[in-house]
Amino acid sequence: MAEDAEGMNVRRFGAVGDGATDDTGAIQNAVDAAAERSDTIFFPPGIYACSTIKLRSRVGLAGHPAWSYRDNGGATLRLIDPSVSCLLDLTGAAGVTISGLCLDGGKVGTNAHGIMFDKKDYGKEEDAPRIERCRISRFTGDGIHLGRIWCFSIRSCMVAFNAGCGIRLRGWDGFILDNWLSGNGGAGLGAYEENSAITMNGNRIEWNRGGGIAVRGGNHYNITGNYFDRSGGPAISLLPRGERPCRHFSIAGNLIYRSGTPFGRRLDERESCHVRIEGCRGLSLSGNTMAIGRDDGGKGEWSPRFGIVMSGLDDSVVACNSMHEACLEKLILDLGGHGENFSARDNVGSLFVPPKE
Repeated sequence: MAEDAEGMNVRRFGAVGDGATDDTGAIQNAVDAAAERSDTIFFPPGIYACSTIKLRSRVGLAGHPAWSYRDNGGATLRLIDPSVSCLLDLTGAAGVTISGLCLDGGKVGTNAHGIMFDKKDYGKEEDAPRIERCRISRFTGDGIHLGRIWCFSIRSCMVAFNAGCGIRLRGWDGFILDNWLSGNGGAGLGAYEENSAITMNGNRIEWNRGGGIAVRGGNHYNITGNYFDRSGGPAISLLPRGERPCRHFSIAGNLIYRSGTPFGRRLDERESCHVRIEGCRGLSLSGNTMAIGRDDGGKGEWSPRFGIVMSGLDDSVVACNSMHEACLEKLILDLGGHGENFSARDNVGSLFVPPKE
């Protein structure tokens, strides 16, 4: 079979893409061949059943994206091996691009990730994977699991309906732009170990049971112009990691709607809010809009109880946030402990009174 204009055609290496044939060997052979010339492997439409594929440096995987919000389309790589830890293993591979593919976890195995990058140390070279226009869903672990990564971008993807986080981050220097992070069992973005230098703009982060963005002890984040909807707990949660506070966060121009959803578990008062910020340094939280809500179709509980829950802030500003009918009990639950260089002002709004039914 002739090579496609997009690169080396995977079917030339024997991949079938009928959803029944195990294409692992054929895809891996294509990856190994592409690594010899820094090439891209093209996947025609089909369902490529496989186990873990180990990526090599400066190799691309590409398809023509044809997926929708609810369904795969175009070329789909589907995990069929319940014994493995991921579908695509990028560990140790620099300069990889994954574009226009559907990655389907099939709900097989235990804690199996869609894309995994998991190094023992940060190394001497920027990793620089680019994940673009992909749909990554139904994995029993995280959609994208990044461990000790250094430089990356995730753009125009849908990372949804995974049992873990949409994106689990340990590392720094990343762009997360124009994505859907939807319906995951963990947070839309969860960063619980060392993390920093993240630009997160223009994403729709919705219906994630573990919250929208959950950061522990991170620094140097720009979180701007995102839409948060029906988060399980806070839409944005910044907490210390041990004794290390979150530092240097700019959070502006976000729309935050019906946060603090219980999803069948009991939330404490610090979790039933739109934004939870505790022990931060150098934080600017301004120009955000917050609103109460309930489940689609007028069902479920109204939430959250509070707009902003905050404590222990210093060299920080919480100002000019709009909270019209934002919550049930208190616009700002201030638990105190702030340093001298802290200002909270002009946060205007009103409480919501549920209608009688």
